[in-house]
Amino acid sequence: MSATPVSMTRYALSGVVAVVLLNLLLRSFVKLGGVLATLLIAALVAAAMALCFAWRTRRAPLRGERRRLVWLYGGLLALLYLGLLAMMTLQDEPSPMGMLIFSVHYLCYPLFAQVFFSERFFSRLS
Repeated sequence: MSATPVSMTRYALSGVVAVVLLNLLLRSFVKLGGVLATLLIAALVAAAMALCFAWRTRRAPLRGERRRLVWLYGGLLALLYLGLLAMMTLQDEPSPMGMLIFSVHYLCYPLFAQVFFSERFFSRLS
């Protein structure tokens, strides 16, 4: 049985929307912030995307699908983070440590997407 490739654009766009909404909810209303909120949101969204993919396709993603998802998801979030960085820079020049922390916050999202869309994760689902 050969697997038909799935368009990963919807998963990436849905993931980005979920990241934005969860960040607004957790950081504004629940008042949970920092790296803990980022890790929680990144893991939750990546797991939800992977579970949704597994539920709809009943298979693990192909290598190309996984690569495309991580690049689209990470790229779209990178654009949003660059916009946020531009707004931060207009207020005050961020320090090198601030830039490092900012980068770590961003990198959590594509990293968790890569982990949750890995063959190891999908082998545990079956």
